[in-house]
Amino acid sequence: MNEPDWKGALAEAFEHALAYLEGLPARRIAAPATLAGLRAALGGPLPERPLEAREVIEDLVLTADPGVVASGSGRFFGFVIGGATPAALAADWLASTWDQNAGLYVIGPSASVVEEVAGEWLAELLGLPIGVSVGFVTGAQMANFTALAAALHDVLRRVGWDLAADGLWGAPRVRILAGQARHGTIDRALRFLGVGKTAIVEVESDDQGRMKPEALAALLKESEGPAIVCTQVGNVNSGAIDPVAGDLRDCTPAWRVGARGRRLRAVGGGKPAAASSAHRSGAGRFMGDRCAQVAQRSVRLRLGILCSPRCPSCGHGNTRGLPHAQRRRRARPLDYNPEHSRRARGFAVYAALRALGREGVTELVERCCALAGRFADQLAAADDIEVTQSGRTQSSPGALPGRRWRR
Repeated sequence: MNEPDWKGALAEAFEHALAYLEGLPARRIAAPATLAGLRAALGGPLPERPLEAREVIEDLVLTADPGVVASGSGRFFGFVIGGATPAALAADWLASTWDQNAGLYVIGPSASVVEEVAGEWLAELLGLPIGVSVGFVTGAQMANFTALAAALHDVLRRVGWDLAADGLWGAPRVRILAGQARHGTIDRALRFLGVGKTAIVEVESDDQGRMKPEALAALLKESEGPAIVCTQVGNVNSGAIDPVAGDLRDCTPAWRVGARGRRLRAVGGGKPAAASSAHRSGAGRFMGDRCAQVAQRSVRLRLGILCSPRCPSCGHGNTRGLPHAQRRRRARPLDYNPEHSRRARGFAVYAALRALGREGVTELVERCCALAGRFADQLAAADDIEVTQSGRTQSSPGALPGRRWRR
């Protein structure tokens, strides 16, 4: 029996990976390949005979590279896609090597503890409440799906309906109040959850995509039934944030105490700017393609909807007497997100935070904001471009986010 050629394949991958990363500054952003060209190069019949691993990697690079978008480049402005640090990328390689299943502590102890620690570090950096529950998911879509599932469970529980036991059939109708400029993952998550798009009530937004508090207050008064408000902490087009800490939360007295089965839920973004005291009022996306996080204030709420109905510790969402919750040990990471078996994504996040430290994260955020401001100022200097903030033309550098340009 032939031994696997780990060294040859990994050495080939390392050389190509390093060449790609070092060539990013000069690499063309758009992929030059055509769909037909990629299908012809990568397709064909399933090979009948085995190939050497190193040869497979060499051919893969040759044929796939023309179809790779340089999203990690500093010149990429197409979408909101996160990058990677050297430590995070290296840790992600190790995560593939170790091949840990991050669903249970017993089959991935280090993966579980790394998620626990990295979650606590993130909560501290972003100013989230002490003891907040952090789950590691694949991206914005699953983060919003998870948050909305927990919110739906909670608002129905408050009006006497057990969603985990009885499902949505016959349940009281829940209104989903979301801004006109909400992210598309909200609508998709609601379809996946069986809520339906007709449950969405659009809240008027301003020209930067911020939800108007007075419009939300008026809609809340229209019905006494259960409702979920989906706020946005970082619009992907303007960077603007909904006033979640002030006007929206205070729009009605009943809302502040969570009466009538209502909940304010911040979804569709993140808060990396909170790591910098100079930009704490700003926000942006704290997620890339490698990993995303979903934070829940209540561990009970999270376990109530995500825990397996056959869980020997709690059974049917009953979180009383959970030994792993009491010990603060992440014995069942699967309770923090919808996935059971999953990749150990926490290693990359842990390594990134360990390498950067608080000072490094702060510097990264402030540098990104400074570069964005510089970009906006240079655009504003052009004769045919107007940079606006809250509907007003900017003649000097202003606070970010909330700035956008138009011809």
